[in-house]
Amino acid sequence: MIFPVVIIILLFLLCIRLCTYIIHLKVNMKNIQEELALTRDMNYNRQLTVDLTDENLSAMAAEINLNLDYQKKLKSQSEAAEISLKQSVSDIAHDLRTPLTVISGNLQMLKDDSSISDSAREYIRICEEKCSAMKIIADDFFQLSVLESDFSSAELRSVNLTNELMQFVADNEAIIRKNNLKPEIIFPDKSVFAYADPSLIARIFGNLLNNVIKYASDSFRIVLSEEEESASVTFINRIAAGTNIDTNQIFNRTYRADKSRNSSGAGIGLYIVKLLAEKQGAKVFACADKGELHIGVKLNKQNEETV
Repeated sequence: MIFPVVIIILLFLLCIRLCTYIIHLKVNMKNIQEELALTRDMNYNRQLTVDLTDENLSAMAAEINLNLDYQKKLKSQSEAAEISLKQSVSDIAHDLRTPLTVISGNLQMLKDDSSISDSAREYIRICEEKCSAMKIIADDFFQLSVLESDFSSAELRSVNLTNELMQFVADNEAIIRKNNLKPEIIFPDKSVFAYADPSLIARIFGNLLNNVIKYASDSFRIVLSEEEESASVTFINRIAAGTNIDTNQIFNRTYRADKSRNSSGAGIGLYIVKLLAEKQGAKVFACADKGELHIGVKLNKQNEETV
């Protein structure tokens, strides 16, 4: 009778030890999981600091730390390459702007020369168009490189969007008329205010107008509306039949509905709008409805930092 009892007691003790080991193992695994989450949140700028008594788990943690070191190295190299690329784009765009301005000025002087033939004048006109297109692309990339490398905070304050839009339309009346467009401005009965950076708002409006000029044929609408906590400015223009626009991708860098790339610009104007909006805590939106393209920005009416 004594031997079976001893066996039972030994098995019981063994089960307790096994259960203790399993619980200890689970606790260690949970610690590793929490450490990995902290490491990810800190962009891999740390290593696992768990106290492990199991040799196998300790070896695994050491391998994880080696992989974290490697990921940190790759991340640093990627960030350095991205910074270098942005600087290169900025330098190239800046270097292109000056000669393009000189070329444009010389072409204008040639065009004003009454002694040149009609065929030469046509060649000059074509060169002017291509020079203008190249200058727009250089300006777009220069603006993008400056914006992506600018980590300063936006200077948010209460802005009268009604007045800002009226002034914007008045300032750009000549450009709108030159492109044979008729604007329809729709405002609420009272002034609409939002917390925003006036200089960034003007740049957003400018890029949205440039997009309208590229694709509108005769007229467009600017609609200012407000909700309880936000104010929206929407630019609306008709789109040509058969034009396929992916409004889910329209704010992505270099997205273009014109796959033939016949229009001027680098296709980053709306991406810049998105960056400018996000810098102010605002959101962009786009939708196609009944043959019209609606693109706009939704701004906060309350300064979130003071909530």
